Amino acid sequence: MSSSLCLLTGATGGIGQAIAKALYAKGWKLLLVGRNAQALEKLSATCPDSEIFIGDLTDDTTRIHLAVKAKQLGGVKLLINNAGVNAMQSLEHTSSEQIDNMLSTNLSVPIKLCQLFLGQLQYTKGTIVNVGSSFGSIGYPYQTLYCASKFGLRGFTEALSRELNGSGVKVAYLAPRATDTTINNSKIRALNKELGNKMDSPKLVARELLALLDSNQTRRFIGFPEKLFVRINGAFPRIVDNAIAKQLPKIKRFLS
Repeated sequence: MSSSLCLLTGATGGIGQAIAKALYAKGWKLLLVGRNAQALEKLSATCPDSEIFIGDLTDDTTRIHLAVKAKQLGGVKLLINNAGVNAMQSLEHTSSEQIDNMLSTNLSVPIKLCQLFLGQLQYTKGTIVNVGSSFGSIGYPYQTLYCASKFGLRGFTEALSRELNGSGVKVAYLAPRATDTTINNSKIRALNKELGNKMDSPKLVARELLALLDSNQTRRFIGFPEKLFVRINGAFPRIVDNAIAKQLPKIKRFLS
């Protein structure tokens, strides 16, 4: 696998770093993408011979420059759309700029990257992995924008997977539950503890991604009971409505 290139967005986040190190150990050549030059260089030092790309992927020109660099490195074999942002707050107190930023970062950018790199992936018979969330299947209060973006990413991934069936390009969706990274601030961590929600390590998420790559699956959901709730919410959403309604007073306490 040493000649195969993986492009990883959100490389310096907790999950991104774990994925980078796991793929490097498997012999992948890495193109690590992020906004923080110092953090990218530090991560690159732990994965010798990896390449870094610094830039804001919401910018059209930046994405084109990224595609050019990837082509110069031989073309992408594995595209992992991992970059994402989150904020736990009411829709009422969310600004227009926050709406645009979350939907762009979590949904529009992965879609545009898939489109941009499709030619390279068709040439290499490669794979796309879009990193979503259990909240991409379960609507959760005070996570409206995050849910909207991840629901959209899940639907996009499913549709593209079916569109590219037989093309040689695999399109897959990985859905972690709450993970021990900085995307979860102190309030979210305290709420998870209060509700008894488990938080997985980034290394576990990385192992699950490797398992997804090694399988014929196009979807992989992480954690129990979250995987069960996803199925129940799909078939009997009223049950989940009632369960979350009981949690709502506790959730509201952590927003004040």
